[in-house]
Amino acid sequence: MLHVGVIGCGGMGRSHIDRLTNRTQGAEVVAVADMVDALVEKGAAIAGPNCKKYKSEADLINDPAVDAVFIVTPGFAHKEALLMAIKAGKRIFCEKPLCTTAEDCLEVIDAEVKSGKHLIQLGFMRRYDKGYNEVKAALDSGEYGSPLLLHCTHRNPEVPDSYTTAMAVHDTAIHEIDVTHWLVNDDFVSAQVIMPKVTKYAHTELADPQLMILQTKSGIVVEDEVFVNCKFGYDINCQVVCEDGVIEMPQPLYPTYRKNAQISQTIDTDCFVRFYGAYDEEVQNWVNEAAEGVIGGPNAWDGYLAAITADALVRAQTSGKVETITPAKEKPAFYA
Repeated sequence: MLHVGVIGCGGMGRSHIDRLTNRTQGAEVVAVADMVDALVEKGAAIAGPNCKKYKSEADLINDPAVDAVFIVTPGFAHKEALLMAIKAGKRIFCEKPLCTTAEDCLEVIDAEVKSGKHLIQLGFMRRYDKGYNEVKAALDSGEYGSPLLLHCTHRNPEVPDSYTTAMAVHDTAIHEIDVTHWLVNDDFVSAQVIMPKVTKYAHTELADPQLMILQTKSGIVVEDEVFVNCKFGYDINCQVVCEDGVIEMPQPLYPTYRKNAQISQTIDTDCFVRFYGAYDEEVQNWVNEAAEGVIGGPNAWDGYLAAITADALVRAQTSGKVETITPAKEKPAFYA
């Protein structure tokens, strides 16, 4: 049994506590931590009466009863918790982003490499989605030739007024950044953002929609339409144009309805419904691999690459130019 401590008992944290407690085999939430007392109580109530409650993340990390740590706090708070957990030798699941700056990502990477243990898995759940895995298997088969272009959409019904133009990268397109990099197994070298006409539903400080264009070392182009006030649903699509064919990611299966001279089908309205299975699969996989002492999912280096790619896209939002993406160091052999 893997004894897990969860840091961060907000909505996402409580979702993971519920997942670990009620839908994951081989794991038990033995401790939770949050700076807000009411959130600690809510998290512990899901985990059960024997769950320990902490205000300090350091106390939870250093509790000898905790084998592994789930970090579900805001991104700016990740670095210190990651460094403490690495020092304690604890297995780590960290929700995206790894850190909010590339420099902090590198500091975490250096600490993990020096520890000599693969400890960190990052929460890019799309790698565990059935549809994306089917696309990945088709690409890896070689049957369709080399990928040339990827067309992606990331559409949300709406976002609050606090959502900014840069958040379209850091909070939204970050998923396509990681999953397309994983699909084609090729690093990005440039980023561009084209700003179309703004929808009437965007608040005055938000450019929406946006067209984000990434290019890889081998020349593959990824085009990602980010439209966060589309109104009609949570619409995620991925089409890969290859030399010998086209691969289109399947959508979740829902019934088709015929009524009033119309044919209709359900579209999901949020990520927790659309990727419900992927969230469960990634956590179960993380628990299963704990027994082997390996990290098979997105690692800290993947988090760093996502961070520098996102930074380039944010620069491109304001410059209007094609921005280069250059890692500050070579990929450590540790992550090979």
